[in-house]
Amino acid sequence: MTETNTQRQEIFTTLKRFWGYDSLRPLQEQAVRASLEKQDSLVVLPTGGGKSLCYQLPAALRDGTDVVVSPLISLMQDQVDGLSACGYPAVALHSGLPSHQIDQAETKARNGETNLIYAAPERLLSGRTLSMLENINVRSVVIDEAHCVSHWGHDFRPEYRRLAHLRSRLPHASWHAYTATATQRVREDIVTQLGLHNPAILVGDCDRPNLTYRVQPRTNAKAQLLEAVTRHANQAVIVYCISRKNTESTADWLSSRGVNAAPYHAGLDADRRQRVQDAFMQERLHVVVATVAFGMGVDRSDVRCVVHMAMPKSIEHYQQEAGRAGRDGLEAECVLLYSSSDAFKWRQLMTRSAMEAGADAPPEHQMKMLDHINRFCSSMRCRHAALARYFDQGYEKESCGACDVCLDENELAADAVVVAQKILSCVARLGSRFGATHVVDVLRGSNKEKIHRLGHDGLSTYGLLKDTPTPVLNSFIDQLIDAGALARTDDDRPVVQLTETSKAFLKGQRGVTLRRPKVAADSGADKRGDADWQGVDRPLFERLRALRRGLAAERGVPAYLIFGDQTLRELARIKPRDHAEMRLVRGVGQRKLEAFGDIFLADIAEHNTSPI
Repeated sequence: MTETNTQRQEIFTTLKRFWGYDSLRPLQEQAVRASLEKQDSLVVLPTGGGKSLCYQLPAALRDGTDVVVSPLISLMQDQVDGLSACGYPAVALHSGLPSHQIDQAETKARNGETNLIYAAPERLLSGRTLSMLENINVRSVVIDEAHCVSHWGHDFRPEYRRLAHLRSRLPHASWHAYTATATQRVREDIVTQLGLHNPAILVGDCDRPNLTYRVQPRTNAKAQLLEAVTRHANQAVIVYCISRKNTESTADWLSSRGVNAAPYHAGLDADRRQRVQDAFMQERLHVVVATVAFGMGVDRSDVRCVVHMAMPKSIEHYQQEAGRAGRDGLEAECVLLYSSSDAFKWRQLMTRSAMEAGADAPPEHQMKMLDHINRFCSSMRCRHAALARYFDQGYEKESCGACDVCLDENELAADAVVVAQKILSCVARLGSRFGATHVVDVLRGSNKEKIHRLGHDGLSTYGLLKDTPTPVLNSFIDQLIDAGALARTDDDRPVVQLTETSKAFLKGQRGVTLRRPKVAADSGADKRGDADWQGVDRPLFERLRALRRGLAAERGVPAYLIFGDQTLRELARIKPRDHAEMRLVRGVGQRKLEAFGDIFLADIAEHNTSPI
């Protein structure tokens, strides 16, 4: 057997022993080989694409210790707990640990008893940790969330820039940068800032075909939210709000409607935040209403729905936050409720933040990011295709079959050309000097004092679209901007203006299509999920889920550390009778088979013999 075949066999034997997997996903094997061959690499894989396995697996295949830089304590601890459950030796070094646990972790590292050391950038750059690392066999340094090193990324962190200094202290280690979201510009900046040497550039398909994207004008936010949450009753749901106040009021409202929900934000005391997170991870809490900080350190793979109550501030943020749904590869839904006012609110927040930092205005690239996400929301193009193209990737399908546009959940507005002409005429009558809110007020015949004071109630366009709801009119204006029939300025108080092509639209020389959400959109998510449930005994799945929840509670660990949903569905599909059959199920490694095999087999056997 050749050396390559021997190594490949060793890779898959180790993969099966620790994780219970028989195969690797696209690009995972290339990433593993780059690490084993000590070649620097930049790996871009979507959330749920298996990034962690790319650096955990090679560390188990050789002598020495690998170092992983991670930005969040909770993320590090989840990773270490998950590896420990598989029998894989790993430790974390962070400020949340008492001194004796840090001493124990460092002792294990010095004695060669761990494959991976997780550390925050600040901890890694401290004199004590650096001194320890220089005296052990560090084979590679892994930078997780590597987009944080780039000014052009969506989550720049200055401390990440200092990591490049580690190269001189650990000259024999290879370097590997991992991220889920990076445009071509950000990828190039990561390579430059980290000083990667002739790196293997591995960019996976950013598309997540198991996710159904629904982008809807925010017409009745609470009703729209409840509809989405109800579709995923007794399943894990994350609801994102911009402000702390909104997280609490939204969670309270859901609770009043009988939904098992709780808020999570930085203003809550640490104990309460931890209780909410633990309850969510142990499946005692179904819905978390949170600011965007929640989820960064949460490794729960079976989130079936993510709802944004307002537009995020960039496509990168949206891709990362929505990507927390369906990390197990099973069907999941992402609902984004937006209003044209969201972009204005973000501009205000970003401007205030820039001024507090001593700048006159936010960086130009942040404003462009905001413009991109605004266009993504307002356009009526395939959502999967739009996301792929933003990240410099092609999308060949004519229809994804997994977004509101391709599922035909929006209907063509009647007399779209006439409606567009009325909107454009109103903008023209207002001299292209007012924002979308004022344009909509005029078109709807509002009685606001400002309308009468300016004499705009006397315009020929006043009240022309009085029967069209405000959110729908705002969406029409956004769609006309996306079509080039109108433009919006980038000022603090953005103005809607005519463009060079507006005249062609006004004269009917150019056609236009306007869409609005159907009154009752049919949920395509359930239909798409049928394939994932094929052959699964659903009552048995729910029974195994309850068993998992109980085992997790007994051990005080997240439920997914017992088995993921994908594994539970497979167990409920094939109904193994002994260890040999259970060993064939994806996600059942040797350690978990020894720990939980008899318990699950007994429950399956009891279910099979129970009277119907």
